[in-house]
Amino acid sequence: MKLSKIEKKIMCTAVALAAFLVSPAAASAMHIMEGYLPIGYSIAWGAASMPFLVMGFIKLRKTINENRRALILLAMSGAFIFVISSLKIPSVTGSCSHMTGTGLAAILFGVSTTSVLAIIVLLFQAILLAHGGLTTLGANTFSMGILGPFLSAVLYKAGKKLKISQTMNVIVSSALGCLFTYCVTSVQLALAYPSATGGVAASLVKFLGVFAPTQIPLAIVEGLLTAVVTIGLESFAEKELMSISYMEAHLNE
Repeated sequence: MKLSKIEKKIMCTAVALAAFLVSPAAASAMHIMEGYLPIGYSIAWGAASMPFLVMGFIKLRKTINENRRALILLAMSGAFIFVISSLKIPSVTGSCSHMTGTGLAAILFGVSTTSVLAIIVLLFQAILLAHGGLTTLGANTFSMGILGPFLSAVLYKAGKKLKISQTMNVIVSSALGCLFTYCVTSVQLALAYPSATGGVAASLVKFLGVFAPTQIPLAIVEGLLTAVVTIGLESFAEKELMSISYMEAHLNE
């Protein structure tokens, strides 16, 4: 994707600002609740998310201007994230387990666009449902809207190259992306609250262990649901999918 000079300057500024704000947090410190992270960590995670969000807004604007057919898929992807990530199960103190729904958007539109959809959903959930929080918006966006979708997108592209069936590829990439979101959340919590005896590593093992019993089955369910949605889209929105090149892998199987 080619960027204009103004867009390149905006992107470079966002990256520079992110690097500046993240660096002080080297001392280190699924929706993490409001006020649970120390302010330094909240700022650092928000700064780390900034370049992806800037690129996402640029890409989203180009997509809307150049491909009106994609609007339906964008709306459905955002709604999918909102609905299934709102179904939460209490987990570690200060957090919860739930599906993410971001695998669908990552597969259809990539990571940067998914980050924008995710932060919009997280913002609405924080304000309307008391799910997550405003101070932890950056951390939740980084885990659920960036790194989780990143793994889903990478695995999906790898699956296409390996000629894995489209449905199985969607299931695996979206399920593992969901699971990875919680690995990232566990790292975020461990960095902010290291164990008094074992440090960050011991705290990370604890958080991962508590998340696993609920998150592994939820990730599997999310993979299956995402596959069902994509099958439905292939049946009723073929033109829209072809406009974003999704159908190429399916038609070439």
